[in-house]
Amino acid sequence: MTTMLITIITMNTKHAIVAEIRQHSRRLVRELDVVRGVYLGTGYTLSQCHVLFELSVHRSLGLMKLAEILLLDKSNTSRTVKKLVEMGLVKVERTSVDSRQKLFSLTAKGQRVLAMTNSLADQQVEQALQNLSEDQQKQVVDGLRLYARALSKSRLQSGFTIRSIQKRDNSQISRVIRDVMTEFKAVGEGYSINDAEVDDIFGNYRDNRSCYFVIVREEQVVGGGGIGPLQGGDQLTCEVRKMFFLPEARGCGLGRRLLQQLMLEARKRGYKKCYLETLERMSQAVELYQQNGFKLLDGPLGRTGHCSCDRWYARDL
Repeated sequence: MTTMLITIITMNTKHAIVAEIRQHSRRLVRELDVVRGVYLGTGYTLSQCHVLFELSVHRSLGLMKLAEILLLDKSNTSRTVKKLVEMGLVKVERTSVDSRQKLFSLTAKGQRVLAMTNSLADQQVEQALQNLSEDQQKQVVDGLRLYARALSKSRLQSGFTIRSIQKRDNSQISRVIRDVMTEFKAVGEGYSINDAEVDDIFGNYRDNRSCYFVIVREEQVVGGGGIGPLQGGDQLTCEVRKMFFLPEARGCGLGRRLLQQLMLEARKRGYKKCYLETLERMSQAVELYQQNGFKLLDGPLGRTGHCSCDRWYARDL
């Protein structure tokens, strides 16, 4: 089966999955009464219920923090909170540190309303779960957790761009590489921080057997990674090289996206196997590779010169 045919089949499958998820999401939104905007006949909007819930969890919150938690802008949050204050469900206090800073918390009435809302919500969920077996209930929990996490990562990723490296990126990506390797004490003999290519990533990844991508946020390079032929290896094996992320680019799924892009590029270039070297103490990187099909090897492949690495992985393409 050709690469192009595999790509077409994959795209069609993704379109089908997207369509089905959207269909079920619409039904879920309607069943949860989101379309009407008033939650379960309580007379309170969903936004108001979310504010009450978060103020119950955190006891008191400032407007900016509340907006951040609810993923709303400050003006929308302010209007919602103002209405709850007028209704007697939320009270306003000023902090002793800064009299201009307002903190919001639930009144006794607000606590009663929240208790009623929670009871109705629990009842709705419990009644739905009665139609499912224990295994199905666990599947629902796992699925909701996974999808909520995926949506969160997608939102966080929206501020970043993955693109091919440009010459003007050289100084920034070299700084990223050196900063991250220093952070993990990967300095000295036997580490890739000493490779000559670090100062000219653009120039060293321009041939048809190599490529390098950078992750950019607001014109600042915050990560990157590339592939190239494995030194001392066969013609069908490539190596993931110089894949590093600053702390602000970690934990939101960018590593997975970049790695998938690199694997796609490796297949386009005719590689059949991909190899990489890393360190056990880079636990997030190790987890990323293992979750994306890389298997731990007993020892290194090729002759990279990075003898201080202590973990070696490979996967078929």
